[in-house]
Amino acid sequence: MLLPSEIESKSLIPALRAIIAKKLANEYKIREDQISKMLGVTQAAISNYIRGTRGDPELIKKLLAEKQVSEIIIEICDSIATDKSYTPSTLAKFIGLCNYIKSSLLICDIHHNLESDIDEAICKECESMLLKGPGQIY
Repeated sequence: MLLPSEIESKSLIPALRAIIAKKLANEYKIREDQISKMLGVTQAAISNYIRGTRGDPELIKKLLAEKQVSEIIIEICDSIATDKSYTPSTLAKFIGLCNYIKSSLLICDIHHNLESDIDEAICKECESMLLKGPGQIY
């Protein structure tokens, strides 16, 4: 059974980085080496994100289909392209995006795609915790 934080690190964050890297390269015309410095990952990782060999393509489509997610990604890309780095504000937007994906239960869809045999009782308990929000004791 994967925990929400494992799902974030294994699937969600790579998909979000892939979306951001592609947008920065294609729409903002920023070079891969510059993007790697901005996002704090290797140039090889950026190359893989842009080529589509890193970051689940189905998850990327699903995320981009969500209006709220797409809007926040655009804000993040605008900030990164303007500031040429991750600022505290941009980082806060990225964390907020991940929190939105958890609190809106989009992360549950991701989890079900990764593990099809989830115990429904555990699923409901996790869902209840996600809806309580960060910082609350369960």
